[in-house]
Amino acid sequence: MSRVPTLTFLRDQLRRARQARGLSQEELGKLINYSSSQVSAVEIGERPVQPDYLARVDAVLDTGGLFVAMLELIRFHAAPEWFRPWEENEREAAALRWYDPTVIPGLLQTEGYARAMLGVGGELTAEEVETRVVARLARQSLLTAKPRPHLVAVLEEHTLRRQLGDRAIMREQLQHLLAVGTEPNVQVRVVPADAPWHVGLNGPFILARLGNGAKLAHLDNQLRGQTVDGPNDIAALERRWETVTGEALPRRQSARLIEEVAKTWT
Repeated sequence: MSRVPTLTFLRDQLRRARQARGLSQEELGKLINYSSSQVSAVEIGERPVQPDYLARVDAVLDTGGLFVAMLELIRFHAAPEWFRPWEENEREAAALRWYDPTVIPGLLQTEGYARAMLGVGGELTAEEVETRVVARLARQSLLTAKPRPHLVAVLEEHTLRRQLGDRAIMREQLQHLLAVGTEPNVQVRVVPADAPWHVGLNGPFILARLGNGAKLAHLDNQLRGQTVDGPNDIAALERRWETVTGEALPRRQSARLIEEVAKTWT
């Protein structure tokens, strides 16, 4: 058996722990405020394993946080090795400024959108896709952590209109953007399609300010990402951020545009 637990192993252990306590799926569901069908879906792999679900199971079964820790281990090893240092920085960030000209930022992706994106090209196995989807959804928990980081995400209107997966996935993703954009610590802004070419289109980047005031940035390319912290690099990216946000619609206008585009995916 691999030293790193897999999702299949985690689901098996969830089922065995429940059965060892003499609980049916319905009985466990009542204790953790989930339906029996939801418990079943988690155990057989039809529903992603979420940190909140595991935390409730840990509390009810008095496992000392075992299942949450297991998911954290899976999440860590699911990320490409080059991405792990940035992910740790991201979790310590007090503020994140994220621009992506091609896809919805990972912290704002739905399960369906993430699965469709990770499955493009067939480079990952079904198990690898599923593991990365679960890891990505778990990563999003930082948006509700205490203290909550402040996230400003800027995306292009073309991203809202470019189909990834089926139409239902796109509709759900845009509705999710509208919902999460109402949170006090999250802003979602959109650069309209009629905006002129700007330097942000050279590629995605994320600017982070950590709790200690340190500034870092993450850049992606076709093969891997790169974390930079040089003052000149950060200053250059901050100038590009100002350009990007200068082209983006304000928060409320962005929400109206997202709502309009969401209707086209019905």
